Amino acid sequence: MDSLRTRKGAAAAAAEAAATCDTQHSAHQHPPSQPQQHHHQASAAASSTGAPSQALHGNGGSSAYYSAPAAGPSLIPKVDFSATSSKPLSLTKREQRSSSHKGSLKDGKRSLPRNTVWDRMGGGFNLGPGEGRLLLGLFLLGSVVRLYKIGRPSSVVFDEVHFGGFANKYIQSRFFMDVHPPLAKLLIALMAYIGGFQGGSFDFKEIGREYGPEHVPYILMRLLPAVLGLLVIPIAYLTLRGLQTRPTTALLGALFITFENGLITQSRFILLDSPLIFFTALSTLFWVGFSNENEVPRDRAGRVGPFSRRWWIWLTLTGLALGAVLSCKWVGLFTISTIGILTILQLWTLLGDLRVPIPLLVRHFVARALCLIAIPIVFYMAMFKIHFAILSNSGDGDGFMSSEFQHTLRGHGMEDTFADVMIGSTVTLRHLRTQGGYLHSHPSNYPGGSKQQQITLYPHRDENNNWLVLNSTADPERPDPQNDSPPRPLQDRDIIVLHHVSTNKKLHSHDIRPPISEVDYQNEVSAYGFEGFDGDANDHFSVEIDQTETDTKHGGRDAKKRVQTLRTRFRLRHLLTGCYLFSHKVKLPEWGFEQQEVTCNKNPSHDNALWYIETNEHAALPSTSPKVNYRLPGFFGKFFELQKVMWLTNAGLTDRHAYDSRPHSWPLLRRGINFWVKNHRQIYLIGNPFVWYLATFSVLAYFGIRGMLILRWQRGYKDFAHSQVVFYDGVCGFLTLGWFLHFVPFFLMSRQLFLHHYFPALYFSILLSASVFDLATSFLKPKFRLQAVVIFALGAMATYWYFSPLTYAGVWTREQCMRAQWRPHWDFSCDDFLSKDALKKQAHVEGDVAVTTGISTTAVVNELLPGRNAFGEDMIKAPVSYIIPNDPLATPAAAVPGPDDPSTTIMPEDRPEAMVLPPAAQQETDLVPPPARAAAGENAAPVGPKDEAGEKLEAVKEMARNAEERFEEGQKARQVRQAEAREDEVEEYRKEAENEPLKIWERVEPKRKRKPKPKPKPVPIKAPAKKVVIDADDDGEEEEAEVDAYVRKIRAQQKYTDDDDDDDDFNIKNVGKPKLDEDLPELG
Repeated sequence: MDSLRTRKGAAAAAAEAAATCDTQHSAHQHPPSQPQQHHHQASAAASSTGAPSQALHGNGGSSAYYSAPAAGPSLIPKVDFSATSSKPLSLTKREQRSSSHKGSLKDGKRSLPRNTVWDRMGGGFNLGPGEGRLLLGLFLLGSVVRLYKIGRPSSVVFDEVHFGGFANKYIQSRFFMDVHPPLAKLLIALMAYIGGFQGGSFDFKEIGREYGPEHVPYILMRLLPAVLGLLVIPIAYLTLRGLQTRPTTALLGALFITFENGLITQSRFILLDSPLIFFTALSTLFWVGFSNENEVPRDRAGRVGPFSRRWWIWLTLTGLALGAVLSCKWVGLFTISTIGILTILQLWTLLGDLRVPIPLLVRHFVARALCLIAIPIVFYMAMFKIHFAILSNSGDGDGFMSSEFQHTLRGHGMEDTFADVMIGSTVTLRHLRTQGGYLHSHPSNYPGGSKQQQITLYPHRDENNNWLVLNSTADPERPDPQNDSPPRPLQDRDIIVLHHVSTNKKLHSHDIRPPISEVDYQNEVSAYGFEGFDGDANDHFSVEIDQTETDTKHGGRDAKKRVQTLRTRFRLRHLLTGCYLFSHKVKLPEWGFEQQEVTCNKNPSHDNALWYIETNEHAALPSTSPKVNYRLPGFFGKFFELQKVMWLTNAGLTDRHAYDSRPHSWPLLRRGINFWVKNHRQIYLIGNPFVWYLATFSVLAYFGIRGMLILRWQRGYKDFAHSQVVFYDGVCGFLTLGWFLHFVPFFLMSRQLFLHHYFPALYFSILLSASVFDLATSFLKPKFRLQAVVIFALGAMATYWYFSPLTYAGVWTREQCMRAQWRPHWDFSCDDFLSKDALKKQAHVEGDVAVTTGISTTAVVNELLPGRNAFGEDMIKAPVSYIIPNDPLATPAAAVPGPDDPSTTIMPEDRPEAMVLPPAAQQETDLVPPPARAAAGENAAPVGPKDEAGEKLEAVKEMARNAEERFEEGQKARQVRQAEAREDEVEEYRKEAENEPLKIWERVEPKRKRKPKPKPKPVPIKAPAKKVVIDADDDGEEEEAEVDAYVRKIRAQQKYTDDDDDDDDFNIKNVGKPKLDEDLPELG
């Protein structure tokens, strides 16, 4: 509560400062000596247009370029450039001081012009003298909220599995493939490198895995998104001020951003969304600054206004920010679309102004094309240039890329190979389109169908990829065609047999359905043959060279007549069935090692039936024969190929996830995302309902009011003649456009989507809610407006605090959790929290660190037990006690306060993990749960002399360290023993498989099978001596009744076990159903 009071006090102080700025802002912009008559002129001019105002844009070419120096409105379209006033119209009723203002007359004297940093910066950010301190206060408040206990939890959270792993691969320079551009990942990797992270020491593979023993600078890596999320707060304030809203309004919008739980949660972990939102907000800020600068009239020296140095700086910064947001995620395209639409509106306005000469219009167009198109593209490509330069080694992402791309990576090169493929050549065949890899076989059989040897696509080089090309009509007296001299080239329409070198079997197909693609037009492809068997007609394939895909540029016309390595693309048609050797992006199950399926397709797609030869060896070919190799692509070739792979992979992410959601549910905050669950704590991504629903309401309010204004305009009302209507329509229309373009495109996507995809749109809607508040309170005095700001800010803070345990993995009771489930689809698991009574008991028990006796010490520690997280099983802890026998420090006089002493009770929120002290029985076997740090040493406050307590604590710590060392040694020893036993079991299995090859599919590696529960023996029941004749008289009544009665009697006496836990119904099979002709008495 003290922390809450501190934050409320800081917010109140900030609100008072904003109120002071707001009063000064109003007084400065509404001096009594300057009546606002030109606003009525603006209204009349606006009504003369007879149409609603357009979205936010500046004109920057007519009055701004030719008018006398004066202040102008930012981002709001000029309704009439021929107004009688010499100053551009201010539709905000807030006259701004121009950056070129040379001073003003006051009491007959000219006052000195302001020369603050905001004036020198330009962009329309005319902040008051106290707003700098206000920004500093917001930054400090945001630092507390964003960085509070950022190291908790000290284990992998949600997508840190991916992005922490990518940082690991960057440091190791191992190539990987991801659907997102590299900028945010490069920044995270940079922080890991600065923190001294050694690639490979931690793999980030599992949610909940402790960062513990290995050196992982996870706090430093988390600081990057946290700081970027923190900077969004002052950026939001400046953006609202640049839109000419009041300081109190900008303060409210910044506080909404500060206390939005979803944005806080997303910025505290190694994720990409915080950099994305930061660069989105930065792009918006720079565009607002550029548009404001575009409205300033150009002076004779060209220091301000269009094409001034400040104008170019704001425009260039906007382009760089757009490149950065695009380089984080492709969602940045929506930000580019927003700025692009506003740019088109600007140019459209200039085009319609006859006072703008064509050369000037061309200059405006070229400047925007250079800064808003060329610079983002160059920035984006530069990030991939750095990406390729770092990832220079072969890695697990190779399989996604083409062979040419793969051979640019170290460790994946290939020696030159013979160009001409001959009968008798040993070759490797690659599939052209799916990047699935090489035509492959291994000594494992299909579990169904023919149960013959598997044929798959394998993405890595292996000796099982080698095939010998044989002529199906070869002379049987010449069994070694690979030694023929001179060898005969493999030509179009040749009929061949492909012999698998390592298993001595032939590529084979027949009219049997494949195990996965079980459709009529697909046939199984297998490897078949045995010693002494020469094969049959099902081994024959015809080579059909594809005339369109074959590379004749480098292979010449001969590549279309005979097969050449790397250049000729061909299909293999099965002679008997007419199907074509085919593969597609379908993986086999575990029995197929999750390799890609290969079938024989009677109606294949063109691309998926194409193959080519990658390596080619023939003993009879001289070393001087022509050789070929891959033509390595340059940067642009690699860049465009990677973009294509990213697009296809991203579109293919259509599998469902436990916490995915669809766009229609996002504005209503229907459900969140479970990030992490452990130790009765949970991190669940959920927004601040107060801020969230207020933002959604603001969007609906704008659409409703705008629709009403359009209807009224159609009926002849002159609402758009009012300057205030035009101003707020422009501001709210701009922000609504940003929300719309960052939200609606997700409806067109079929890929996996999550709540965090809504965050860029949420940012615009929060700014919109502040602007709507500015409109709704525009008629209030500053005092009452400040009170309204405080009320809304306190509502956001209270809701933030209420859901903060889900944000910070704090302590929460089950009852509190259940009360917080305001909506039925908020599926954070309340069962993972302790009840109120259990939490109190745990706090007291864990506070009682040690109870000493004369001969032993009993320490309360935590034991690892199964738990749950978002993706599977994890570990949680429950209290357990261990006894340290013969404790030399345990004396009858020493004592530690028990749990009833409140002075020594440790609250679970701030206590460290409890230290494990092993029992004597476990000291030899090392079967000790992994320790953290001694709760006894760091949490207890022993009663007694200070030096005696200190010695005891140090001794307990030393014992804990020894326990930790013994545990680690025991863990390593057990792992070695388990690995050796597993290898022996695998070897035994392989020997068995060699003797029974047809059963090898049953299991690839031995799996530990759960022992079946022993079924209890049936209780013997003595049946009557008489036999049963069921329904002997066909009356269907008495006999059945007696049989049912007998079965009920058996069921009452029989103890049975149902193997299916989900079926509680009685099953006569489980009780040993008696045979009717032997056990039941005869009826009738």
